[in-house]
Amino acid sequence: MSFEYPETLKYFDSHEYVHLEGDTATIGITAYAVDQLGDIVFVELPEVDEQLTKGETCGNIESVKAVEDLYAPITGKVVECNAAVIETPEMLAEDPYQAGWLMKIQVSDPTELKDSLSVGDYRTLVEGS
Repeated sequence: MSFEYPETLKYFDSHEYVHLEGDTATIGITAYAVDQLGDIVFVELPEVDEQLTKGETCGNIESVKAVEDLYAPITGKVVECNAAVIETPEMLAEDPYQAGWLMKIQVSDPTELKDSLSVGDYRTLVEGS
């Protein structure tokens, strides 16, 4: 099955994506990750003003299949969490790249994104060649 992966996003092998505008990163999970989780029933996100470190667990997503950790793809301070997704977790399946974003972070070091994957690399990772 093929999913949409917008060209403007940076991807990580832990299935988070980042959209960087200035020093603010919008973070979510990919359509592939949403599909693998199945019906999502609960989303736990960090608190606003919490400092996140790249690679550390910063929340979790619970589905009818499993509970998966959410990892910070970049270091920074949480400036906003998507309350609509917390209240209505199924939004992730409906629109993971727009309405289903998870949090916004004020980025400390944008060069950390150099470890991200391109759309092509991410597609190869999850769908094969």
